[in-house]
Amino acid sequence: MDEAGSSASGGGFRPGVDSLDEPPNSRIFLVISKYTPESVLRERFSPFGEIQDIWVVRDKHTKESKGIAFVKFARSSQACRAMEEMHGQCLGPNDTKPIKVFIAQSRSSGSHRDVEDEELTRIFVMIPKSYTEEDLREKFKVYGDIEYCSIIKNKVTGESKGLGYVRYLKPSQAAQAIENCDRSFRAILAEPKNKASESSEQDYYSNMRQEALGHEPRVNMFPFEQQSEFSSFDKNDNRGQEAISKRLSVVSRVPFTEEQLFSIFDIVPGLEYCEVQRDPYSNYGHGVVQYFNVASAIYAKYKLHGFQYPPGNRIGVSFIDDGSNATDLLRKMATQMVAAQLASMVWNNPSQQQFLQFGGSSGSQLPQIQTDVILPSCKKKAPPETPVKERLFIVFNPHPLPLDVLEDIFCRFGNLIEVYLVSGKNVGYAKYADRISANDAIATLHGKILNGVRLKVMLADSPREESNKRQRTY
Repeated sequence: MDEAGSSASGGGFRPGVDSLDEPPNSRIFLVISKYTPESVLRERFSPFGEIQDIWVVRDKHTKESKGIAFVKFARSSQACRAMEEMHGQCLGPNDTKPIKVFIAQSRSSGSHRDVEDEELTRIFVMIPKSYTEEDLREKFKVYGDIEYCSIIKNKVTGESKGLGYVRYLKPSQAAQAIENCDRSFRAILAEPKNKASESSEQDYYSNMRQEALGHEPRVNMFPFEQQSEFSSFDKNDNRGQEAISKRLSVVSRVPFTEEQLFSIFDIVPGLEYCEVQRDPYSNYGHGVVQYFNVASAIYAKYKLHGFQYPPGNRIGVSFIDDGSNATDLLRKMATQMVAAQLASMVWNNPSQQQFLQFGGSSGSQLPQIQTDVILPSCKKKAPPETPVKERLFIVFNPHPLPLDVLEDIFCRFGNLIEVYLVSGKNVGYAKYADRISANDAIATLHGKILNGVRLKVMLADSPREESNKRQRTY
């Protein structure tokens, strides 16, 4: 089905393909007369809220309307209210056939959804364990008529798990609750009861609660924790130490591809690889992400845990215990961060190099190399007049390392003649008198992080080959 339609005649914002479902359920699907113009659609549907665009589906060849249209609203509650009030109505005196209005199909839903669809009226929320069903109803009744509330409890002890459901009579009421309730409730649309995913939904949020309360003391995931009614959140929780590693587990209620997973976690420098794991028993997304260093993994965990992708769907991120020593990893992370800051200061302010090299007024010398890479011991450089057998091309991210650090690193493989930086660029070269030494340097250093800087080390073109290359013209 083509959705090549006319755009909003008023101009302004028009969402792209990636924004059609932002926020979720904000687009309606209409079955209308082939003779209904876009102006009538705008006139009849604009009272429900801000219209971002209108698509009238047309035949590719004749350009005639197929009697199908889409209207994109700025908010989900606006689209739901338009569906509730306009479904089965006639658009004008000349249109005697009632129109049909549905919430349009999105990437996460398999079909268009109507007013009776349970997926649009039931929300899933995180609540204090002290809440009763009456407390839950009291909090959420301001958004509309509630059919029922339920709290998920432990089957053995009967204690609340801190999770609950609220079912509204209308989709627009559920959408308003999600849009306007305190973000700390983490309200989302619940999966329908006939899907065997409710337990996974509960496990997902239970894990999020446990990690947020037990392992993120610096990040206030729940602003209402300080209120008296939420004080029971942390009374009986076991705050055990979480395993820390370079590997992360990613869980999502919406399936994702490896490309999507990579695009999310590549925001944090140092991504080594990612892998999507298929679960044949559910539609949930599962993946594993690994970074080159623990600092990147920790930053990604705390930055992306709870991140909404796509909008309305929060992903859960947790460490995978790989048997590493957490104390040692944290120590290395701290030294890498300090080294990166010092290197950045040197690069941005060369006048600080002498201060850093001699340790300031105290005269104590700072360690120059901080890395997880096992480096060989220092070796003597080759004489400057030694013939060059191999040249290496080095790329630095985010900035070059100081020359004395570079020389210390690359001379450890033996037969180093010279290492130098290209002025104004994040690149440099290393010259070796022996090809084996050069290959050892590539094998050890390529893709690794030293002093907070990631290196790419590869064979450089010979000077003759470089001179024969066609010059770029801009």
